[in-house]
Amino acid sequence: MSATPITQPADAKAGTSEKTGGFKAVPNLKNVANAWTLGIVAVIVVCACIAVWLVAGRLPVGVVLGIIVVAFAGVVFMGMFAFSSDEDILNKEGFKALDIVKSLSEPAAVASFDGHVLAVNPAWQDAGGGAKRLPQGEHAPALFVALREARAQGIGRALVRLGGFDYEMVVSRLGEDLVLVRAASQGVLGNGLMLKHENPLAVQDDAFLPDEAKPEVRSDMPAAVMDAFAEAAPFGAALVMGDELFTARVKDFNTVFAALTEQVPDKLSGMEFGDLVTENSRAALEEKLGTGKSGPFDISLTVKSDRAVQIYVSDVAGGFSLYLFDVSEQKKLEQTLVQSQKMQAIGQVAGGMAHDFNNLLTGFKFRNDQLLLNHPLGDPSYEDLNGIRQIIARAEDLVRNLLAFARKQTVKRVTLNVGEMVSEAEVLLRRLVREDVKLETAYGRNLPNVHVDKGQMEMVMMNLVVNARDAMRAQGGGRVNIRAEAMTQEEAKAYGWPEAPAQGAALIEVSDTGPGIPPEIAAQAFEPFFTTKPLGEGTGLGLSTVHGIINQAGGHIQIVSPPGKGATFRIFLPVWIVTEKELATPKPVAAKPVPKDLSGVGRILFVEDEQIVRGIAAHLLRQRGYEVLEAEDGEEALAIIEAENGRFDLLISDVIMPGMDGPSMLKLARPILGNVPVMFISGYAESEFSDLLEAEQNISFLPKPLDIKTLAERVKEQLAA
Repeated sequence: MSATPITQPADAKAGTSEKTGGFKAVPNLKNVANAWTLGIVAVIVVCACIAVWLVAGRLPVGVVLGIIVVAFAGVVFMGMFAFSSDEDILNKEGFKALDIVKSLSEPAAVASFDGHVLAVNPAWQDAGGGAKRLPQGEHAPALFVALREARAQGIGRALVRLGGFDYEMVVSRLGEDLVLVRAASQGVLGNGLMLKHENPLAVQDDAFLPDEAKPEVRSDMPAAVMDAFAEAAPFGAALVMGDELFTARVKDFNTVFAALTEQVPDKLSGMEFGDLVTENSRAALEEKLGTGKSGPFDISLTVKSDRAVQIYVSDVAGGFSLYLFDVSEQKKLEQTLVQSQKMQAIGQVAGGMAHDFNNLLTGFKFRNDQLLLNHPLGDPSYEDLNGIRQIIARAEDLVRNLLAFARKQTVKRVTLNVGEMVSEAEVLLRRLVREDVKLETAYGRNLPNVHVDKGQMEMVMMNLVVNARDAMRAQGGGRVNIRAEAMTQEEAKAYGWPEAPAQGAALIEVSDTGPGIPPEIAAQAFEPFFTTKPLGEGTGLGLSTVHGIINQAGGHIQIVSPPGKGATFRIFLPVWIVTEKELATPKPVAAKPVPKDLSGVGRILFVEDEQIVRGIAAHLLRQRGYEVLEAEDGEEALAIIEAENGRFDLLISDVIMPGMDGPSMLKLARPILGNVPVMFISGYAESEFSDLLEAEQNISFLPKPLDIKTLAERVKEQLAA
């Protein structure tokens, strides 16, 4: 239903005097002559007849007819004189509603200050303004402030949703009791230009205002009173009296204002507004009010609860009207979004850093391996070179942590029994705890299988056990428990994994008897670079890496830490269901031992944009008897392949390179190369580009950082195949 513009009939305009009550009574009578009023008349007639019968003992027909005539006469009287229609209100103010709204192309409506819509134009109806009142609900606060500004200053603005779209509404005062509301797309009316019906003088010139309102435009401020709307509003409203906002004293307020400020009503009355706001908020609010805006402004109240509050400030006679809004939920959503974007950005940066660092580590490893071959065990330089190799191994672990956090680590998943996995990891974990820490495990025999990377899961349990050990150091030791069990979907949901799969979950629980983790720290525990350990004892990547590994495996991890009862990390992994295809796949034959002789013969094209990696790798392969041609990018590699007519025995290529990447280069070179085997090397995970090679055959992958032994072994395997 849409509100219809209220206009006068043409004949009424021509022949009606200043008080054309006879003609006006007809539409008024139509307004009251409905089912409800007729029902009320019937009830009155029946009650009157019963009363006469009880008093007189009889009910003459003439009396009944008289009662009916009197009742209908009362209805006619009310319709003619007692009710005022929307048109009456407009005519009383001297307006022609249809002339006002039809003169505007944007959505427009004429309304009263209480929000009742009197007339609209078709554009307003098309925009979704079919209600008899201005937009309400969550958009009422801003529109309420705009109406107050229009009453005080002639014009108010508010961003309001109408029919599913946001509009910037300009509210212009028309006379004493009416306003003109215009809606435009956000920003269209916010360019500082004043349209002619925003200007009260222009409105006068166009005969929009009645004659008695033309001599001057009201510039006085509204009276300092709390109206019924503010009293019952779902937001805080208050009236403070004084020349300065922060020294003004609270005169009147609603219950929501008292609840937000956490003040007893008797104490709140007469308090200075400055006593309700923190010192920092005062300075910030004074600066913002100096811009001429009324809000919304973020402020901090002197209350115990951590609540985000915004305020609107409006001038009234002798003081200010204040409107407080609790925006805590909105702020939480904003923080969640910002945190999510920050984590995503950090993950991308970490992945890029790990890729570049892998290239440097490859160069270090190649050089160090070559020096170790020239300085074997017994050589005075062997110990130093071996120390460098250990440092490189620690750097590799750090890179793996970064890649696991960024979820870009190359994963080699296998099917493992949860009990066997915990049992095998127990041997390693006992070496990590000190004598004052006791490690206990509990797992049954009939535990399910999971599909995970074994090395990553060992890293997860090792990280959690080391954290538990360090947490109990201050209290002189304690106990670490590792428990594993199988759970159905319902049990996993009840235990802490709402998205548990239908096949159930395997639980690995690592708990300790330490001091526990406070809630504020537990909320940040999985954030990267967050650590409570002293400087130099932790990188802050441990738990974020654990979180990344578990999520990458399709699982879930949570922290449970009751006060004073230690901390428990619950790891949920989906149960792996063996498919018929896997059952039909024969078990792999044991790999043949790799020959100790890593030399060979063959023609290799090595494509790598990092000169350190390309130069050293090509040099070491040449030392082992291979003929190696080098290319620094995909374009140069294509030119070499065309020039050599594809006469290569093996293509080794990086994946990500400036310009043309490795997979794109291979698609163009494959018609020339034929069925030549291709080995891709990369610091990124294989899954990052595997979809680009779905149609390719005879492809293998070798993750960075490389060492010469592994590279030589893989090259010889590829050429032998």
